[in-house]
Amino acid sequence: MNYRIEKDTAGEIRVPAERLWGAQTQRSLENFTIGTERMPQEVVMALVLLKKAAAVVNHAFGTLDRVRKEAIVTACDELLAGKFPDEFPLLVWQTGSGTQSNMNVNEVLARRAMQLIDEPVHPNDHVNLSQSSNDIFPSAMHIAALSAGETALLPSLKRLEVSLQNKVEEFRDILKIGRTHLQDATPLTLGQEFSGYAAMLHTNARQLQDALDYVRELAVGGTAVGTGLNAPPGFAEAMVEKVSELTGQRFLTASNTFQGLSSHDALAGVSGALKALAANMMKIANDVRWLGSGPRCGIGELLLPANEPGSSIMPGKVNPTQAEAVTMVACQVFGNDVAVGFAASQGNFELNTFKPVIIYNVLQSIRLLGDSMNSFRERCVNGIRANRPLIAEYLQKSLMLVTALAPHLGYETAARIAKSAHENGTTLREAAVSLGCVSEEEFDRVVRPEKMIAPA
Repeated sequence: MNYRIEKDTAGEIRVPAERLWGAQTQRSLENFTIGTERMPQEVVMALVLLKKAAAVVNHAFGTLDRVRKEAIVTACDELLAGKFPDEFPLLVWQTGSGTQSNMNVNEVLARRAMQLIDEPVHPNDHVNLSQSSNDIFPSAMHIAALSAGETALLPSLKRLEVSLQNKVEEFRDILKIGRTHLQDATPLTLGQEFSGYAAMLHTNARQLQDALDYVRELAVGGTAVGTGLNAPPGFAEAMVEKVSELTGQRFLTASNTFQGLSSHDALAGVSGALKALAANMMKIANDVRWLGSGPRCGIGELLLPANEPGSSIMPGKVNPTQAEAVTMVACQVFGNDVAVGFAASQGNFELNTFKPVIIYNVLQSIRLLGDSMNSFRERCVNGIRANRPLIAEYLQKSLMLVTALAPHLGYETAARIAKSAHENGTTLREAAVSLGCVSEEEFDRVVRPEKMIAPA
């Protein structure tokens, strides 16, 4: 391999000759050989977008000449179009401010811009002009999180909500027994049960939209500690306007840049909303796999799509694999939220230095939830069918239909009927009549499951 010699304030270092990155990127590669988790591409592209906006804004303020501005913008456009993807090799496990990833982008853009105009372009003096890693990296974190949440996660969530709502209509007339504490309870319809699932996701969508609104605030313009040193007056406002124009999304200047650098409560809030979604997805997936358990010795009220063989030793076995994948994703999201919470609490004085791990976990949670909901919808929910005969059989056997008698006979008498039926293996009707509590006609008039699914 051929090398060239690059220099920074720490001295000289060898860099592979064909690479666009420079000294600081190379130092990070050599100094942080920890794990395999690379800085998310969403963050890198957000940094590139910010550099494009900064070049335009700095030129407008008269601090960057036209030739270098156009070269930097062209280089940014190339990267945003997918060119040179291998020039961003840095890991999450680096400096907690994200400085090395910011410099990675600065160095790549500077060298590419120099190739375009054959004039010096400096990663700090030109590409990073009016910026600090301390304000530009958290701004990139917010851009990446908002984009991922709005363009990937929320559409997946809403599509799953629609699929569940379709099942509400399909199952509207199917009476079934309810279950509380894993024991038989009063009846409802299968459609009502699924309406709860759809409503959970509707609430989650609102929670996520509310949480994402807080990451619209960008810390750009705060520079090193929030004061805006070395940035011209009005730079923050101009940057936010340009970023909003470039992304088509609404961003705002940070209401307080000192908060924007030292606190990540906005992303902690997003992570909390992701955790709430994961909790509901865990519940929905678990209900689906329990209701689909069997096929002969489980609950078996739902018939789930058979996507693949389920066992390497038991022929013919089919497992609820899509539901299992969702529950594993939920566990990962729970863990990610714990990491984000701890990391967000570590804002010592003017800077939080856990930025890379915060955005890595938030973006992973967004990606996993979006992907798993798509898969669950396509390969499970859309193909769920109701096992009508078994559902009807369970309903007729349930002792909790006795609840309809309680207003007429009293709680204790109704309980005595249920206990007698259970102990003697009879139906509720037989037990109620044999105990002399009601006649057969009275029982049939009062105990009507279809009348028990709404307020009397």
